[in-house]
Amino acid sequence: MPSSWPRNFDCAMKSALPTLALAVLMSATPPAAAAPRTHQIVIDRMKFGPMPAEVRVGDRLLWINRDLFRHTASSASAGFDADLSAGSQKLVLIRKPGAFAVTCRYHPGMRATLRVGR
Repeated sequence: MPSSWPRNFDCAMKSALPTLALAVLMSATPPAAAAPRTHQIVIDRMKFGPMPAEVRVGDRLLWINRDLFRHTASSASAGFDADLSAGSQKLVLIRKPGAFAVTCRYHPGMRATLRVGR
């Protein structure tokens, strides 16, 4: 330490360090939330395609019916019911996290589980 600095400089710096660290942490920009994404799920040959990984609240699911028959993508617990005529598609907003059973109201054997994170 240079001789021109006060003798208590080291002690003063040690006591100011926590305040300085707190100021730096408080001025840091919080990380940006991930932008909502749109995930596609294809219905074909009387079954749901694979459920997408990494679905989060605020994301959208685009249900695409490539089958010859009318189907639904329904989940009472997740709060959606997409009714899809043959060749149609429908966009659904995901509003809550959890693991949700998805079924087709017209074909009870069509089942899947959608997992949604925060």
